[in-house]
Amino acid sequence: MANVTVYNMEGNEVGTMELNDAVFGVEINEHLVHLAVVRQLANKRQGTQKAKGRSEVSGGGRKPWRQKGTGHARQGSIRAAQWKGGGVIFAPTPRDYDVKMNKKERRAALRSALTSKVQDNKLLVLEELALPEIKTASMQKVLNNLKAEKALVITADDNKTVYLSARNIEDVQTATPSTLNVYDVMKHNSVVVTKDAVAVIEEVYA
Repeated sequence: MANVTVYNMEGNEVGTMELNDAVFGVEINEHLVHLAVVRQLANKRQGTQKAKGRSEVSGGGRKPWRQKGTGHARQGSIRAAQWKGGGVIFAPTPRDYDVKMNKKERRAALRSALTSKVQDNKLLVLEELALPEIKTASMQKVLNNLKAEKALVITADDNKTVYLSARNIEDVQTATPSTLNVYDVMKHNSVVVTKDAVAVIEEVYA
């Protein structure tokens, strides 16, 4: 099992903690991590874009002029793409961008993402995160003490004080074990997780 240092809110070492290899020490599957990120980004797309093709725009029922003898290029409809007000060639239409990935693959991808953070020494375990009040400066001070930039902060449950204190800090995001996902883990440089959140993650994803 991997041993990681446990820090307090002042950034001082207060002990060590063993991580469960079933979650934080697996063989990294880069392909599954890639699939999980692609899936999440694709599933966020609305797919509501729409433009009209030449069969959908109004007008253009007849040939604008005869085929020969006018000196103009031949034209079949005033609603062809080269005309003002004409239809769009290969116009986008509403579609579903959803990418499917089964539950075992998603969980394996998350375990790989967490393991990569442990191997890169980017997983910081915090003894507790108890802010006395909602204050951005207090949250920023904790992150500065830990030297955590562009951090994902994971708490065991919905902590409104932590969430509201962190939401105005650029490139900092909060999560719980139930909302944890591969994309958020991979896009942040550091993952700051409380000691009790580690226990919940190991229980859920082992």
